[in-house]
Amino acid sequence: MNRRRRIYEGKAKVLYEGPEPGTLIQHFKDDATAFNNKKHALIDGKGVLNNRISEYVFMRLGEIGVPTHFVKRLNMREQLIREVEIIPLEVVVRNVAAGSLSTRLGLDEGAQLPRSIIEFYYKSDKLNDPMVSEEHITAFGWATPQEIDEVMSLALRINDFLVGLFLGIGIRLVDFKVEFGRLYEQNDQMRIVLADEISPDCCRLWDVVSGDKLDKDRFRRDLGGVLEAYTEVARRLGVLTENPRPKGSGPVLVSTNGQKPE
Repeated sequence: MNRRRRIYEGKAKVLYEGPEPGTLIQHFKDDATAFNNKKHALIDGKGVLNNRISEYVFMRLGEIGVPTHFVKRLNMREQLIREVEIIPLEVVVRNVAAGSLSTRLGLDEGAQLPRSIIEFYYKSDKLNDPMVSEEHITAFGWATPQEIDEVMSLALRINDFLVGLFLGIGIRLVDFKVEFGRLYEQNDQMRIVLADEISPDCCRLWDVVSGDKLDKDRFRRDLGGVLEAYTEVARRLGVLTENPRPKGSGPVLVSTNGQKPE
């Protein structure tokens, strides 16, 4: 791994130079972070689970025609992906009131929204990923109006599919965060594709019957059982057939100062 050129390291993943031009290797770490990295822990096995879950979701989305950067899974922790120019926006799709939406608007957590809502956040750890409008996005050149339309259309297609996918395994998709990138192809054509990952790290997933949280809120709110929750999601999706359940002792808190709701 040390012989590979590191392109980028984020809070939960590392990107390495790929074997072919235009490709990268995406490595899933065991780091768990919240509140813009003010809270941090290592959860042994989390990266393995996120790799398998994200692989499964991206493959299923590809089957219904959603363009993605995913090529194939390489091993327990890594995927081969296409290199894209990331649009500097986090796109959040909300179906149920939770997290910062409940805090900002005084909504009861768990209330069904009148319709799915899309929010945009500018990707900047330094600025704590502020919420932005379409006016900000176009004014500062982060994306064109046409690209925003394409991103919103894809986000809603992804949401429609994932709501049904998770409901079929007894899970309520409350909200999720996705990222998109520009894929430049050999004929100089550019298209918008889904990038990053889709896993319990970036989704709120509640058990339909019990309401138990099966996502990163277990870490944010010190509920415990993070690895167990992620494992349950993977088990219900049927992606744990090849490898035994990752072992881990649960989260070890490193810092919890300055927390604020996400």
